[in-house]
Amino acid sequence: MPSSTSGTEPSAGRQATAARLLNLRTRLLSLAANHSDRLVNEGLGRADARKWHYAVLATLEEFGPASQAGLSSRTGIHRSDLVAVINELADRAQVERTPDPADRRRNVITLTAQGRRHMLELEKLLIQAEDEVLAPLSLPERQELGRLLAALVDHHGRHGM
Repeated sequence: MPSSTSGTEPSAGRQATAARLLNLRTRLLSLAANHSDRLVNEGLGRADARKWHYAVLATLEEFGPASQAGLSSRTGIHRSDLVAVINELADRAQVERTPDPADRRRNVITLTAQGRRHMLELEKLLIQAEDEVLAPLSLPERQELGRLLAALVDHHGRHGM
């Protein structure tokens, strides 16, 4: 029986999978990403939040107030989608939207104290989800996985992915 790429025996579910599929890294990456995405969405859902909420709050916390265009660029959220996210966060008093004094046609989005507290709560949920997804990996393996994933994202990001 073929073994997995880590040298351990496949789990019962993997034993019924064709060896070609077991060793197809893009498939394994997709399966792991789907599982991770599900756990993250469930975790954030318990706090009535979405990934984009965290992306906006974390970006504002790290870089300070920003225009909607600046937030779109930094988070990768399309401008038309970002408007809805900002509306949701503003309705929850987690961000404030004020006219830009330099250009009254533009808004500046600012993180509120309530938004900062909520971001920290979401961060805890994301850490829990990450710990569950990466449970079978040691700390050095987690660090290496992070390095490898960052290399993939950086490479493909430069090519318009």
